[in-house]
Amino acid sequence: MGHLDHATFGWLTPALSYLMACIGAALGLRCTVRALGTTGRSRRNWLLTAASAIGTGIWTMHFVAMLGFSVTGTEMRYNVPLTILSLVVAMVVVGAGVFAVGYGRERGRALFLGGLTTGLGVASMHYLGMAALRLHGAVHYDPMLVGLSVVIAVVAATAALWAALNIKSPVAVAVASLVMGGAVSSMHYTGMMAVSVSVSPSGKALPGVTAMQFIFPLAVGLGSYLFLTSAFVALSPTAGEREASASAQQPVQSVAR
Repeated sequence: MGHLDHATFGWLTPALSYLMACIGAALGLRCTVRALGTTGRSRRNWLLTAASAIGTGIWTMHFVAMLGFSVTGTEMRYNVPLTILSLVVAMVVVGAGVFAVGYGRERGRALFLGGLTTGLGVASMHYLGMAALRLHGAVHYDPMLVGLSVVIAVVAATAALWAALNIKSPVAVAVASLVMGGAVSSMHYTGMMAVSVSVSPSGKALPGVTAMQFIFPLAVGLGSYLFLTSAFVALSPTAGEREASASAQQPVQSVAR
């Protein structure tokens, strides 16, 4: 069995991956709150932004954490199509959950279906990302820990969607995002604790690309997307602010007439 190291660079990758998860959760929650205060095309656009933010944050969290993952006795590579597919899956399933909440008439049912769908999607993204891993040997999983990681993913997703429906203030959203980031990180490392590797030393070249060749640049790009989108959302006025601005302008227009 190969020795697994989940923090090759010390606390750098766990801390950075947690930060990415928190930013994605915070941005997704804020966008969902904005969506619920609008209708029509505006609601759809805000929900799409929320789905992309949460999905990107979760995917970036996973693969930033994987930058610190190593196995003694073997190199590691990643299958590019499967890695990209894991990102697409994260965005699509999170989108399904967010739209279920955004357009659901029965909030209790929408929350249950949305949380279940999103949680299973997060778990699928994680294990699809692990399926993209190439090394000299075989990867094995502890079924109990895998099941626990899926439960954590569903609970975390349901809690995030509940927060989007019930939490409005920026401070409360920030606190919820810290909790959500911790839950997503817990799901990831629980899933990773389920992993064991039987190493079969070989001089044969592994297919795929290294984490630094592909995952690191992509993670940096997606992280930049999160930061830029966060700035846009922070600077764009809320529905309440627009109403207040319109109310303030009405007396001015009346006086001018």
